[in-house]
Amino acid sequence: MLRVREIMTPHVVTLSPDATLREAIETLVSCRIGGAPVLDGTKVVGVLSAPDVLEFESETPDTRHGDEEASEGTMLEPAEEWMEGDDAPAAFFTDLWGGPDTTISDLSPEGDQWNFLNEHSVAEAMSRSVCTLPANLEVSAGAQRMLAAGVQRALVTEDDDLIGILTTTDILRAVAERRLSMRQYVFD
Repeated sequence: MLRVREIMTPHVVTLSPDATLREAIETLVSCRIGGAPVLDGTKVVGVLSAPDVLEFESETPDTRHGDEEASEGTMLEPAEEWMEGDDAPAAFFTDLWGGPDTTISDLSPEGDQWNFLNEHSVAEAMSRSVCTLPANLEVSAGAQRMLAAGVQRALVTEDDDLIGILTTTDILRAVAERRLSMRQYVFD
């Protein structure tokens, strides 16, 4: 029977709970993965996945305006005719969205003022519930645990140390490579 240690990914990309969500997303994208364990030193404290970030974002109130009136919408005064020498017609945006020292770059989606991903940490969005599997567990039993937990990845441990990660992709790869056969698990 095939064991988890034989198909797991041994080199695990990890995240820090103090990292910003922007840093975490950049790591996930650059490594082409959908989630990673979160470690505080060597201790596993959670897992962050793309759905965790989306769920956190959807449940977090928009606080970038700072007052109730702005979040409900602001009524603009009717436009006045612009005369040469007056402030530029677009100056009302600065008045509406910021003080006299606010620049357009402060208001852009790339600026930190509106950048949700830079304002929140991995610890705020991560799942604290973690599915772990012992390295010597049969793959079918590991897959059943993952299915029951509703997860796409399980952390593989040995003597309480993180030694790898088992993902649905690892299991699919084993099936595709004919290392894991469904016939092994059919009972008479």
